[in-house]
Amino acid sequence: MIRLSFSKPYADLVARMRVPCGFLLIIAFAWLCRPTPLSLAMGLPVGLAGLAIRAWAAGHLEKNMRLAMGGPYAYVRNPLYIGTLVAATGFVIASRRWVLAALFATVFFLVYLPVIELEEQHLRRLFPEYTSYAASVPALIPGRRAKGEHGAFRWSRYLRNEEYQAALGFAGGTAWLVARMLWF
Repeated sequence: MIRLSFSKPYADLVARMRVPCGFLLIIAFAWLCRPTPLSLAMGLPVGLAGLAIRAWAAGHLEKNMRLAMGGPYAYVRNPLYIGTLVAATGFVIASRRWVLAALFATVFFLVYLPVIELEEQHLRRLFPEYTSYAASVPALIPGRRAKGEHGAFRWSRYLRNEEYQAALGFAGGTAWLVARMLWF
């Protein structure tokens, strides 16, 4: 696998810019989308799959307390980002605007990949077992299930990680797409 490396100052900058970039993406999405019944029927199930991946991951994650190795973390080290990418892909399909696909891909490459690298550095410092985990589980493309003990999904973790906010955002994006299709 190709390993990208970003300078620490750049990665720190984009980590701080992640939320403002997200708001800019939302504005671009709201302005540019041109959904149809067919594009909604094709895109929203993809987006829901991404939301489900995020929920599954959040139900296994105890941030900074325990290294998550169960559920989707047994197959890929960054399932929350994979879920985000899949959900965004669903919204791009539903929007019928390939310029949004290019914009989302650019932001993923320039913002999320450096943030992933920073998070992995943090996890290596926090959990000594992270190095062996990272050696056996791919970063972004799911692979074979990692060996070892894996914890169960817990709704309490899902709630503590405030993943319901992603579900609310998905509902809002879906409502906007439907409204845009019906009235604009």
